[in-house]
Amino acid sequence: MKPIRLLDNRLANQIAAGEVVERPASVVKELLENSIDAGAKRLTVEVESGGVKLIRIRDDGHGIPQAELALALSRHATSKISELEDLEGVATLGFRGEALASISSVSRLTLTSNIEEQESGWQARVEGRDMEAQVMPAPHPVGTTIEVKDLFFNTPARRKFLRTEKTEFSHLEEVVKRLALSRFDVGFTLRHNQRSVHQLRPAATQAEKDRRVAALCGPKFIENAVIIDVEASGLKLYGWVGLPTFSRASADLQYFFVNGRVIRDKLVAHAVRQAYRDVLYSGRHPTFVLYLELDPAMVDVNVHPTKHEVRFRDGRTVHNFLFSTLNRALGEVRPEDQLPPTVLSNPPQPQASGIDAGEFQGQETIRLSAVPASSSTGHYANENSGGGGSYDRRPALSEAPSPGQVKRQIEAYSQLYASSAEPVSSSQAKAVGDDAVQESAVTFSAQVPVQPLPENDSLTPPLGYAVAQLKGVYILSENDQGMILVDMHAAHERITYERMKQSYQEQGIRAQPLLVPKSVSVSERDADCAEENSEYFSRLGLTLERMGPETLLVRQIPVMLQNADVEKLLRDVLSDLMQHGTSDRIEAHINEILATMACHGSVRANRKLSIEEMNALLRDMEQTERSGQCNHGRPTWTMLTMDQLDKLFLRGR
Repeated sequence: MKPIRLLDNRLANQIAAGEVVERPASVVKELLENSIDAGAKRLTVEVESGGVKLIRIRDDGHGIPQAELALALSRHATSKISELEDLEGVATLGFRGEALASISSVSRLTLTSNIEEQESGWQARVEGRDMEAQVMPAPHPVGTTIEVKDLFFNTPARRKFLRTEKTEFSHLEEVVKRLALSRFDVGFTLRHNQRSVHQLRPAATQAEKDRRVAALCGPKFIENAVIIDVEASGLKLYGWVGLPTFSRASADLQYFFVNGRVIRDKLVAHAVRQAYRDVLYSGRHPTFVLYLELDPAMVDVNVHPTKHEVRFRDGRTVHNFLFSTLNRALGEVRPEDQLPPTVLSNPPQPQASGIDAGEFQGQETIRLSAVPASSSTGHYANENSGGGGSYDRRPALSEAPSPGQVKRQIEAYSQLYASSAEPVSSSQAKAVGDDAVQESAVTFSAQVPVQPLPENDSLTPPLGYAVAQLKGVYILSENDQGMILVDMHAAHERITYERMKQSYQEQGIRAQPLLVPKSVSVSERDADCAEENSEYFSRLGLTLERMGPETLLVRQIPVMLQNADVEKLLRDVLSDLMQHGTSDRIEAHINEILATMACHGSVRANRKLSIEEMNALLRDMEQTERSGQCNHGRPTWTMLTMDQLDKLFLRGR
């Protein structure tokens, strides 16, 4: 056995570099975060060979004094924290004091800096061997320049793990993109092999921020995004959320920032997935650029060497806030918000519609702008929309219906509901629930009155007026912008589903006692969790009793779940409670049952509809939450504008 001894500085720093410096992108991340913490407003990043040969970063921050240059390159040297209490409220991106020492141990590093009080700048050089900095005067404006050359020159084993130049630069560019999205007040310039890749000016106005997001995430994201700005109970969430129709095959367009720091957190990911649950097609991933601000003392950032993970002091509150905000934002989107802007003679100024935050702790008001970033508010103005301005319309090809036609449409749509909500077959009823639940499929559909058409409205509605029915499956409609195709079964399915959910929520969760209570064997930790959250389970319709250290007794379950696997559901809920502090398993299971009933109770394909029935269905879509997707995440309608049709038929060429 070898004797215990202290490691020398060089070896200790190289071990630390194994955690901090993984590839050139890691170096750029650490150095840019230091520059931002130093108050820089303009950052220039120049790299060669994907960052392996050279990384040069210039900033205009407050700089480093001559006396502190050598100390800055020492391990565990930082100006951001000084005592243990500072870790409980870290407000800077960096705080450990390991980055510069780790980088200098595996590269040839030159640090040049100047402050306002000095007459000239000073330079410190370190080459990773003896780890002693050589300090000398050097001309430099106020700010700092860091050059990192020949990364991993003295650790060839690490260099072998690097990928191709293109791959390394793509990782490095992603780091710059994340920081550029986190700080709109800072300008960023990125050059690779003497070629300019990004030149981003500081963004102050909303339009400038939209342009930066479009430059980094693509213009299609901004065109299909909802702007949100919500604040309640010490939490603030703002940013851009992609519409469900703008989903991706991978989670490569998901940026979440906590107090300006980009993170990847399981709690956040779970809340977002829950908000998109019944509007996203299977296997697809949502898109978003979101910013959460809260008291630094409410979040612990010192849980991972790369600082990509955080731990919230009150995870359940944060989860509920994220879910309720995003769920409401997606629910507020209507078809008019997804149409391209029409030509306005006096365009109205965009306004944020106010909604009450009664769902979330009932204390403050939440402001939400549920409008895609690329469009103006008020495509279709009526007495409730608050839209302003006059519309310079194209010559209308189809006129608005008369009051008599409106009356016939409402009567026809009522008959459509009565005839489409047919009793479910016995085999379907067994899969869905008991006879009482089966009968409720018809009741739910009839409880909410059909929204009438505005009789005196001179503007064409967002989804226009029906022209014909195609093959008994699609509704062909015409609006001011062009042609709209609607999948009538998918649209009616979403309308029925939303009404059933609303009615079920108003009635509350009805529970029934089990004739023979079910015993479930769990771990002692699970049993403790169930006992601590007994009130939470009661609100979900589950009555539990602890019969021993590792035994739970289920005495009561929701009526809708009488045919479900209660034991599996209970284990899933306990797992969510311990991991995320909350669970939506029971609600999700009930919604699946309601979705099945809505599917069986909706109008079928090859069902011939009259013009009145089709128009009434379009009006109902305009009033229903999440009407852009069916219960399974498929789109319910699409549009071809006149410009798209002209291009299709080569008109005007």
